[in-house]
Amino acid sequence: MTKQRAAQKQKVQARPPVVAILGHVDHGKTTLLDYIRKSNVASKEHGGITQHTSSYQIDADGKRITFIDTPGHAAFSAMRSRGASVTDIAVLVVAADDGVMPQTKESISHIKAASIPMIVAINKTDVPGANLERVKKGLAEEGVLVEGYGGSVVAVPVSAKTGQGVEELLEMISLVAEMEELKGNKDQEFEGVVIDSMLDRFKGPVAIILVKQGTLRLGNQVFAGDASGKVKSLTTTNREKIAQAEPSLPVEMLGMNKVPAVGEVVRLGESVKAEETKTGERKFSLEGPTKEIRLILKADTAGSLEAIEAAISSLETSEGKVKIVHKETGEVNESDIQLAAATKALIVAFNVASSKSIEKQAVEEKVLLRQYNLIYELLDELKEGVEALLKIDKEELVGKAQVVAAFKFGEAKIAGCKVLEGRISRENKVNIVRDGRKVSTNSIKSMKHIQEDINSASEGQEFGLLFIGKVDFAVGDIIEAIK
Repeated sequence: MTKQRAAQKQKVQARPPVVAILGHVDHGKTTLLDYIRKSNVASKEHGGITQHTSSYQIDADGKRITFIDTPGHAAFSAMRSRGASVTDIAVLVVAADDGVMPQTKESISHIKAASIPMIVAINKTDVPGANLERVKKGLAEEGVLVEGYGGSVVAVPVSAKTGQGVEELLEMISLVAEMEELKGNKDQEFEGVVIDSMLDRFKGPVAIILVKQGTLRLGNQVFAGDASGKVKSLTTTNREKIAQAEPSLPVEMLGMNKVPAVGEVVRLGESVKAEETKTGERKFSLEGPTKEIRLILKADTAGSLEAIEAAISSLETSEGKVKIVHKETGEVNESDIQLAAATKALIVAFNVASSKSIEKQAVEEKVLLRQYNLIYELLDELKEGVEALLKIDKEELVGKAQVVAAFKFGEAKIAGCKVLEGRISRENKVNIVRDGRKVSTNSIKSMKHIQEDINSASEGQEFGLLFIGKVDFAVGDIIEAIK
């Protein structure tokens, strides 16, 4: 497999970063995006640009950047809650004359939950009342430490109206992208994500697709959730017709039988079984040596929040803890539901109500929403949850392999692997680990060495691995055998 591995390595190339812009309302997100679009259209040296209300790609001094203009936090969360983490970098826009506001705090929670690098754009630096130090201090209070305040988060002063600092912001995005070493393989099996969708009276179902891996081509048969069809048209969002789209490029796609949901993963194939797309019951435990119950905490007053947070800290042990993902006063809202779905968190509402529509949405998103009026009842249930987590048997790692190649086998895909340590057996459950994080746990259907069926493989041995069901894996992933 040495030649195959070398060929695969050559096909993996640097790809443009995908950047999301988040922040408080009226802090200048749209104005900043508009300036970037217009400046790149007007400037000959910047080259071409593709643009749309939800996505566009620019060429800044020879370096391409894809922007995802998410309409609020709901779409941003929907992508992650369906397992489609498309964003590589987040730009947090904060107005210099306003400082850190409620939606700024929500944005920070979403960015932290996504575990992606953050760049702060301090906007409106040219208006009266602008105070950069107040912004930096407010960010520090939310756990975002910028350079000069004991941290490494880059903060760039900008003016979305005059363009001051915008070039530096684009340079910082490119620099962070280089440090992240973002890679894409246009020859890998295609996978994309729906970042916007609509029903057009003339075109029919329209999907804006961001290509994550591989290449999307005219004529491909694709599916996204319960929507499927044949790709009839691919158009960049500046109306240029193309025959194929490669990693990090957003395109308008026609040909599906219905409008797919935002956040759905798009793959090659005619259909997908219901059991493979159905979202299972939300679990509130995380992988790793330390088990966590994640909470979104809503309360009637700031004093209640402080008291509950202090009481919760006493529940933590060395092996299990309760982590507050987001906390805020006021009623449970749609953003809370979306964040809980994305982070697999439990919403705790203390002395605040929630509307029937919010409760219905929580059921639809399979988010557990609990309401309490007595703090001891809240703490008793959380204590029981932590104790239950600690009783779960720990996984024992018995072998580790790396995916060095991928092969088509009918409609299935075989992972060409090499055992790095220990032993991999057919009866083992296996974790797929990518960039240090567990992607999924799966069962093995069969193992082969050359053409022969085998039951196990030991250190140094190469073998082919076929999973039960449709499994997302990529060259470079680590396969952990567990029992």
